[in-house]
Amino acid sequence: KRRPVPGEPARLVYGPLRSGQEVRHAGHVVVLGNVHPGAQVVAGGSIIIMGYGQGSLHAGYGGNEEALIAAFALSPTTLLIAGVLADPPEAPPATGRPVTALLREGRVVFLPSLPRQKP
Repeated sequence: KRRPVPGEPARLVYGPLRSGQEVRHAGHVVVLGNVHPGAQVVAGGSIIIMGYGQGSLHAGYGGNEEALIAAFALSPTTLLIAGVLADPPEAPPATGRPVTALLREGRVVFLPSLPRQKP
């Protein structure tokens, strides 16, 4: 008998998203591949990219200020969290560690790795 896995449901996208492709989901989105320029991901929850985030990324669509965007590297054409537009030049360069974008005090900030869970 299978036991339920703790956590929240997410849409899982296998492979890269190329120019012209779009993924929209009311919850979280996990992409197993790169999001190329011209591709778009819109999620009501967080966006996790197991690759490079170079397309248009909008997490927290609908006002979810707890949403975040994480990837191996971020150089998106546009990046929004809960409708707040980020300034992409602030994204740190690729370092081999994940980069996370999240809202702090009403603006998008970039952290060099995933934030720790709240106890």
